[in-house]
Amino acid sequence: MHVEIWSDIACPWCYIGKRRFEAALAGFEHREQVEVVWRSFELDPSAPRSHSGAYAERLAAKYRMRVVEAQANIDHMVEVGAENGVVFNFHVAQPGNTFDAHRLLHLALDRGKQDVLKERFLAAAFTEGAPIGDADALAALATEVGLPLDDVRAVLDGDTYAADVRADEQRATMLGISAVPFFVVAERYGLAGAQPTELILQVLEDAWAETAPVPASTGAQPEAAPGCADDSCAIPN
Repeated sequence: MHVEIWSDIACPWCYIGKRRFEAALAGFEHREQVEVVWRSFELDPSAPRSHSGAYAERLAAKYRMRVVEAQANIDHMVEVGAENGVVFNFHVAQPGNTFDAHRLLHLALDRGKQDVLKERFLAAAFTEGAPIGDADALAALATEVGLPLDDVRAVLDGDTYAADVRADEQRATMLGISAVPFFVVAERYGLAGAQPTELILQVLEDAWAETAPVPASTGAQPEAAPGCADDSCAIPN
C-alpha cells in the first residue's frame, strides 16, 4: 500500500506528524507492505538561506500575529512534541530556504534512504539547530546517513531534482493542499494535519480494506488560524 506524505523541513508539526504516523504504522498489521514516500512542500519558497532574530519574532512577522501569540504557539508545540518523543529547541533553530533539502530528499528516495534522511533533517533543524538552508550543512547531514558525497555535491551544485520538487508542489496544488503534513493513503484517503495516532491507524486500516479504486480525497482543510498552530503549518496569506 502506497502512502505519500507532503511536508516541509521548516514545519514543526510535520515532525510531530512523522512520529504519530510511525506509531500508527507500528500498530498496523500490514506495515511491511506499506511504501512511504515523502513529498516536497515549501511553506515559504521565497525564504532566504538563513534567518536572523528570535524564532517567535520571525513566526509573528511571517503569520501576522503578536509575538505573545507566536510564543504561545511555540510553547504548545514544545509540549506536544515532548508527548510524542520530539525535542524542540526553538531557541537554537536556524531556519532557512528548504528547496535544496527537498532536492536531496529526492536523491535519497532514489537511493533507498529517504526516510532516514528526512528524520536526520528534522532532528538537525529542530533539535540541534543546524542551518538547514546551508549547502555545507545539508551535505554533511546527507553523507552522515550514507549518501555519497560526490552525488550530494552534484545535486547541490546543479539543478538536479528541481523538477521533481516542483512536480510534488504542483500535485499538492491540484489536491488542494495548503497546510502540512498531509497524508494521501492508497490514493484513496486524504488526511490533513498531525492527526492523532489512532486516527491515522484507522485510515490505514480502512484503506487496506478498500478494494474498489476511488479517487484520492483531500479531506477538509483545517480551519485554524494561519501559521504553525493546532496540528499543521499553513502557507501565510
